[in-house]
Amino acid sequence: MLSREEFMFYTDRALSGMVTVVGELGDERANRSAYPGANTPYALLHHCLAVMETWAGGFVRGRTVDRDRDSEFHATGSVDELIERTRVAKAQLHRDVAAAEPEAALLTEPPREYLGPPGNLTQGAALQHVFEELAQHHGQMETLRDVLITAAEPDPATSR
Repeated sequence: MLSREEFMFYTDRALSGMVTVVGELGDERANRSAYPGANTPYALLHHCLAVMETWAGGFVRGRTVDRDRDSEFHATGSVDELIERTRVAKAQLHRDVAAAEPEAALLTEPPREYLGPPGNLTQGAALQHVFEELAQHHGQMETLRDVLITAAEPDPATSR
């Protein structure tokens, strides 16, 4: 079992990686889809912030959360504002993890339609789901970044 410090090391690393991706891309490319049907890097980080607030803030800590999951994947906006929201959300996640009781039941149960782990979860399991989401979307964003950057570069074979 991870300690709180170890858990936060890995979640912070995933969040920092996602911030780096959107920062490298800037407003225009971070809000662009790399290919038809793909999420934008901006929308993925926006979604991750909602996951953190819903699972850690809502289910683990008992705060009321009003979430429209479907709209998260269509979010657009300023990268600078998203980076600032991420800084604030990361600090809140640190407080939520510090106050969590990993073996205890959730303070609020997720709706059945949520895509988290099945069954009656502990607070530790819900926090593990937060990390799962951050890790998978960090990797997804790195791939999307590579496609978006490559698509923006001129083809050396045709630029002669």
